[in-house]
Amino acid sequence: MSHPHNIPVRLLSSIIVCLAFLTAQVNAQGSLAGNLETRAQFFIRDSTIGAANTPQYDHQLYGSESWLSLLYNNWGFTIGIRFDLFHQSNLFNPQGSYSDQGIGRWFIEKKIAKLNIAAGYIYDQIGTGIIFRSYEERALGIDNALTGLKLAYNIHPNWTLKGFTGKQKNRFALYNPIIKGFSLDGYVSLGKISITPGVGITNRTLDDPSMNSLIATLNTYEKPDQFIPKYNTYAYTVFNTLYAGSFTWYIETAAKSKDAMNDPVGTRIDGSGNEVKGNTFIQKRGSVLYSSLNYAAKGLGISLEVKRTRNFTFRVRPQVSLNDGLLNFLPPMTRQNSYRLTTLYTAATQELGEQAIQFEFRKKISERWKTTFHVSYVENLEGDKLYNEWLWENLIAKERVWRLVLGIQLQNYNQQIYELKPGVPSIRTITPYLEYLRTYSQNKSIRFETQLMITDEDRGSWVHALLELGWAPRWLVTFSNMYNIGKNGDSGAHYYTAGCVYQVAGNRFNLSYVRQVEGIVCAGGICRFEPAFNGMKLGIISNF
Repeated sequence: MSHPHNIPVRLLSSIIVCLAFLTAQVNAQGSLAGNLETRAQFFIRDSTIGAANTPQYDHQLYGSESWLSLLYNNWGFTIGIRFDLFHQSNLFNPQGSYSDQGIGRWFIEKKIAKLNIAAGYIYDQIGTGIIFRSYEERALGIDNALTGLKLAYNIHPNWTLKGFTGKQKNRFALYNPIIKGFSLDGYVSLGKISITPGVGITNRTLDDPSMNSLIATLNTYEKPDQFIPKYNTYAYTVFNTLYAGSFTWYIETAAKSKDAMNDPVGTRIDGSGNEVKGNTFIQKRGSVLYSSLNYAAKGLGISLEVKRTRNFTFRVRPQVSLNDGLLNFLPPMTRQNSYRLTTLYTAATQELGEQAIQFEFRKKISERWKTTFHVSYVENLEGDKLYNEWLWENLIAKERVWRLVLGIQLQNYNQQIYELKPGVPSIRTITPYLEYLRTYSQNKSIRFETQLMITDEDRGSWVHALLELGWAPRWLVTFSNMYNIGKNGDSGAHYYTAGCVYQVAGNRFNLSYVRQVEGIVCAGGICRFEPAFNGMKLGIISNF
C-alpha cells in the first residue's frame, strides 16, 4: 500500500540525517536521540480456551508491531520522525490481521520570540481533553494525532493563546473531515490563592463523502427516526483549577452542538416497518460536567471526583466506532487498579450517558503502615446502577527490607451494558489480595502476589498467583498461574505465564510464554476487547 501524504517525509528524514552530520562537524550542541519499541507474538492454537479461528492461529502463526522514533534538537528547532510497522497484527481488530508499514509520525517545532510553531503530527489537548485530545495509547491501538498546524502565542507571561487546524490520523492515511480549534490558558495569583482558568472551542466539519453516506443510511429509516444532519459540530469548554493551601479544586464544564452519533443499543424503524435494535444514528446536543477536589497534608490525602455526561460522543465522523476516530477524552471515574483479578472487570466510560462519583482516602497510620479506602459509583442518567467498587488496601513495610500489601475489593459490574451481552446478570465479586516483596541485598529480591475472586456470575471464581525473582539491575524472572475454580465456562482451566526480563545499558528484552483468558483491557476509561491468547511474546525497548 502506498501513502501519498507520506512522500514529503522522505525529504524530512534526509534533512534529519544531514542536520545530524552538520552538527557533528560544526556545532556540538545539537542532539539526536531515539527509541525503539517492538512487540512480537508467536501463536499456538488452543481451542480449549478460545485461542483459535483467527488468521494468526489458523495459518499466520506470527504477528508484530514496532515503533522507531528519532528526535533531533538544534538551532532552536525540534524535529521528530517515527517509523511504524504492523505485520499480521490483531491490535486494531482482535479477529483480523493487519499488515502495513511507513512513517507513522513526523513533526517540526520552532519557537520564535513569543510564538511557538508546530507542524506535522501533533499530540495536544484542551483542558482535560473533554472537547479535544490527540494522543497515543499503543496498548489499545489508539493513535489519533492531529495532522496539521498548531500555533501558540504568549500574549502575557501568564497567558497563552493556542490555535490548531488539521485532519486526524487514520493509521497511515488521514480522515477527511477538518478539525480546528483554539484555547486560552492563564494563571492568576490572588495572594494565598491562585487560579489557572481556561476556555476552548473545537469545530469538526464533515467532508462530502461522510455526509452523503450518513444521508443514505438515514434514508432507510422511517420518518420519526430521520433527521437533517449538520456539516459542522462545535464543542465548547470552560475550566479552572484553584489552589488554596492544601486544597486543589478543578472544575470543567463542556457543551456540544447538535451532532450525529451512533447509539450501539438504540432502536429504530426501518423502511419495512420492522424494529431494528443496535447501531442507530441519533442527533442530539451534548454536555459534560466534571470536577475534582483534592486535599494533601502530611500523612493524609483525600480526593473526590464527580462527572455527569450526556450525549458526548465526539468522533471524526459518525460512521466510526469503538476506539477509532476519537476526537476527545472523557476522564474515567473508576480506580486504576493493577492486580490481575482486580482488573478483570473494568468499567469503560459511557459517552452517551453516565453520572459518577469516586472518593479515595489515604492515611499514613505510622512510619510502617499506610491505608487506602476507595469507593466509586457509576449509574446511567435514569438512575440504573452500572458499576460500583469498594476497596480497602493496607501497605505495611520496613524500608529497603520488606513490603506487604493486604487488600480487598468488592465490585458490581453491569456486564450487559459494558460488554453488550443482553440478558446476562450483573457480576458481583469479592476479591481479597496479597503482595509481599522481600529484598535480600542491594540487588536481589523476591516478590509474591495472590488474589482470589469470588463470584457466581460469568465464568465463576478465579485464583491467581505470581512469583517474581529479581537480580537488579539486569534480570527479572516471573512465573504465574490464573486458575478458574467456578462452576461456569472455563472451570478447571489453567492460564500459565512464565517469562524473563533482561536489561542492559538502554535495552530491555522481555520473553515469555503466555496462556491468557479473553477479556477487556482498559487504560484511562478507554477499553478494547483482547482475545484469548496462547503462545510466546517477545518485547524489546531500546533508548539511544
